[in-house]
Amino acid sequence: MYNSYPNLLKLLLGLEFLSCITAIFYFKNLNKSFWVYFCFYLIILTFSDFFIGAISKATHIKKQHIYAYFIIPLQFIFFYWLYAYKSLQKKKLFWLFLFLYILSFIPVELYFARLTVVYSFNYTVGSFLLMILVCLEFLKQIINDDILKFKQNKMFYINIGIMLFYVGTLPFFGLYNLIVKEPEIWNIYYLYFLLSNCLMYLLFTASFIWGKAKL
Repeated sequence: MYNSYPNLLKLLLGLEFLSCITAIFYFKNLNKSFWVYFCFYLIILTFSDFFIGAISKATHIKKQHIYAYFIIPLQFIFFYWLYAYKSLQKKKLFWLFLFLYILSFIPVELYFARLTVVYSFNYTVGSFLLMILVCLEFLKQIINDDILKFKQNKMFYINIGIMLFYVGTLPFFGLYNLIVKEPEIWNIYYLYFLLSNCLMYLLFTASFIWGKAKL
């Protein structure tokens, strides 16, 4: 039997809202750095999740399509930009990963049943590319000793959050069509999906409170 964990879903929305409010609170302190776009990102994401029903009704677009072709791509593209373009200072890597991610939509559109695969195939490609950036970011922090000042390092909090959620849920989405046939395994992975998502937003909030922005 599948478990939807309604209380955890409410907690997740609450923590997402908390990260959004924290971003708004620190917005003025960050408006001279690229971190202001992280505030915009959290505001857009929270608004989308809270009002997805109204957005779907107003635009006459199914919720699944909004998530598959707007919200999820926005997440991956933003983090490719934050990691590769800004933190790692590897602009060519950003454009390469962006190209590869966009390319992953082609087989879905041409050969597969779109919404039954888009969450699995595109999410797997997007998360795999993000996993590479997470590893490169950790390597960068170790080499330049930023890891020793992790409390003031905004990217440390974000990197841990991304690793727990996007990288940690890679098997869940990558093997979704198989896992969904096994309720017990699906419930375990879905529970991890919710818990890691909650932790990610807590870490995003912590990045504003304790992390120092580099202008």
